[in-house]
Parts: sequence; structure tokens; C-alpha cells
Amino acid sequence: MIIQAKSQDQAKAAPINKVYKPLYTSNKRYYLVTGGRGSLKSSTVHDFIARLTYQRGHGILFTRYTMAAAELSIIPEFKITLDRLGITGDFHITNKVITNKRTGSFIYFSGIKTSSGDQTGKLKSIAGITTWVIEEGEDFTDEKAFDTIDDSIRTTAQQNRVIWIQNPTTREHFIYKRWIDGNSRQVEIDGYNITVSNHDQVEHIHTTYKIAERQGYLSRDWLFKAESSYRDAEELVFNAKRTWTKTDEELDIEIHRIRHSSYYYYNYIGGWLERAEGVIFDNWIEGEFDAMIPSVYGMDYGYSPDPLALVRVAVDRSRKRIYLKQYIYETHLDDVPGRLAMINDLQKRDLIVADTNEPRTTNKIDRAGFNIVDAKKEMIVDDIREIKTYLIVVDPDSKDIKTELNNYVWNDKKASIPTDKFNHALDAARYGFRRLVLPKKRGVRLKN
Repeated sequence: MIIQAKSQDQAKAAPINKVYKPLYTSNKRYYLVTGGRGSLKSSTVHDFIARLTYQRGHGILFTRYTMAAAELSIIPEFKITLDRLGITGDFHITNKVITNKRTGSFIYFSGIKTSSGDQTGKLKSIAGITTWVIEEGEDFTDEKAFDTIDDSIRTTAQQNRVIWIQNPTTREHFIYKRWIDGNSRQVEIDGYNITVSNHDQVEHIHTTYKIAERQGYLSRDWLFKAESSYRDAEELVFNAKRTWTKTDEELDIEIHRIRHSSYYYYNYIGGWLERAEGVIFDNWIEGEFDAMIPSVYGMDYGYSPDPLALVRVAVDRSRKRIYLKQYIYETHLDDVPGRLAMINDLQKRDLIVADTNEPRTTNKIDRAGFNIVDAKKEMIVDDIREIKTYLIVVDPDSKDIKTELNNYVWNDKKASIPTDKFNHALDAARYGFRRLVLPKKRGVRLKN
């Protein structure tokens, strides 16, 4: 339903770009708004919800996963929107709420996680919410919190909307898996293929900086930076064409890979990535596990929400290669010895190097006759530094190892502190690697 102007001031609002018109015309519940930097995602949604308040009966919840005090962060940003649209006088503004004085419809601003704790319970209880806007959705990884608030948007007086705004991230984000994976199509934008949702409940809008460029919103120096990034990607394509010695079909695949793994594709076109920006381990490929060289099994304990991970590790020190193969990556695993007994490749004489935080489980495995030792835990960064001097070869069917490698990043790179997620199979692999490569720091065998 198109939102009609209710005042002279609102009629002065800038024209709506046709790409964003589904915000005003679609009757779907979910709106996925993606794109690269400078693509007018946030400002266009800000315009939309300001106009939406001219309909009576709307309550709009505007969130970021983490947000400083709203009056210091998003409220000043939203005042700019109201000034630009020429409608500031129609609104009453407090430190958390902006209310349309003509209709009583309001916008409530909050973080999901704040200094005072998780706000999910509080936010789902706000009365009269018809529209939920999630900005900077790439930071929102708590699917349970999303479902909790989503379920509370159920008023009958007006259309209900959930508007998710996101900069590019990897395909491991739950929004990709929920709204795109298995429900997608490819569209070409400025010469690049973009995966977009064709889910029947989702209106997916994807834009690039080209829209803002045409409207004169971007400075020359910003555009120069974007175009320089494009030229860098195309130079790699040119060099590939000039030196390629394989078939034309293989060259096309290589050109596609270069373009769609480039910084330009990720940052400016806004494509979904296989690997997160700044992953710790980019030194890996898919390949068959080499069972002919010495190997051990690394185990990282978990139950819920973290999985228990068992990874076979082999190291070819002369060729500087680490081979990894996943055997277990499961939550709510109660009978660990029984699960180990189901693995045909694992013989009871084979060595398992296990995490030390579940001694009772380790003892159960030991009593079941498996050859298990405690891992010797040193500084994680030391293991990372050593592993990065090798090429990691991952068994093609080990999907969870590949997922972790694609998403394991630094929490604080300067301080050499990795993130404490996407690391369960990788921790298991580290334990095995340390046993094989750093013999002076081996664990202590539990039994002879």
C-alpha cells in the first residue's frame, strides 16, 4: 500500500528511487535490504519509516544489535532525515522515542545488547509495534533473539513488517540460510553476479553505490577510491587473460573467481562472501585426506550450544601440509564413547588428543578402551602462527571445518586475540597438530 502524504511538509520529500519502491508497495512481512557501501540502504529506510508514521496506529521498533545511548548515536542521525524531508516540526523527540504529533505513531530506538544487558525480553513486550527495523544486521547473529522479537510483531490494525538492513557478510549468517539458501536467483549488477532471495515471504532489495552516484550524493574522492578498487580487480583479470594456458572454459571460471572474491565485489557491490573479511586462516584448499602419513584425532568438547568436534589430523612436515578430516560436529551428544565406536576409521589404538575441560567425559572414553590423552594448551596465537606456515588441506566433505575456516577472524588483531566462535573444529585440529608437530609440549597419556 502506497503511503500518501498527510501534510505539505511531507509532500516536499525527495522522490522515491524505483529500486526502493517495494518498501511502499509490497504487502510482504519481510524486507531484506542489502548492498555495498554508499548504496543508500539506511537513509532510504529512514525516509520510509518517517513517512510511515503519518499513518495512525504504527509503532516502529528501530534496533541495532549493539547501540550506544540512542540520543548520542541514532537519534541525531534520524534528526538529519527529518530535516532533509522538511518534516521536523511534526515530531516530538525524546532520548529514545520520536513521535509523530499528527498521528501518535512512534519510533522507539534501542540496542539488542546494551551495557545493562540483553534487551530481547523488554523489546518483545513493547505494545503496538507494527514494524521492526534491524540496522547493521551483519552484527546480529543471535537467531533465537531474532525469533523472539519477530514473534511479537503481530498487531492486526496495520501491516506488519520486519526490515533487515545488512552490509555484506558470509553465507554462514543465519539470514542467508533462512531467506536465501535454497530460495535464490542470480542477478547481474554492474557486471557482477549477485545472489538474491526469491523466498515467497521476502522482498529483497539490493543496491550499489551507483544509485547515490547518479544522484550526486558521493564525493569525488570517495568515488575515486571505489573506482580504484574496481581497476585493481580488473587488473587481476587482465593478467589472468594474458598468462592463462588452460582451456577457455577454465579461464572463464578463473575470471569469475577473481572478480567475485575481490574487495570491490564485497565492499562496493555488496556480494555475499564465502570467506569473512580478514579471516585468520586463508592458507587452505580442499583436497583428499592423506591417510598414509602419521595422524591423530583432536577432540574439542561441547554440548549446547557449542558442538563436540572430532577431527583427524595428519601433518606432512617435509611438504608443510596439514590434512584435516571431520568425523563429529554435533550438539547434545550424551554418549560420546558410543558415538566414537560408530566411526569405522577410528581404531581403539588410535590416539585421541582431547580438550581438558571435561575430565569426566575423558575418563568415560578412557574406560571404554580408547587411547586418549589430555591436550597441552599453550597460547592460541602461538599455534596459529605455526599453523599459518603450512598449507591446510581439508577433506571436501568436512563442511563444518570449512565453515569455521571461512569465518574465524581476529577479535583484536593488534593484540592477537581471535574471536571465540567458529573455533570448535579448529581447536580440535590445533590439539592434534600440537601433538604431532610440537613433541616437547605433548599431552600426558592417561594410560599405557
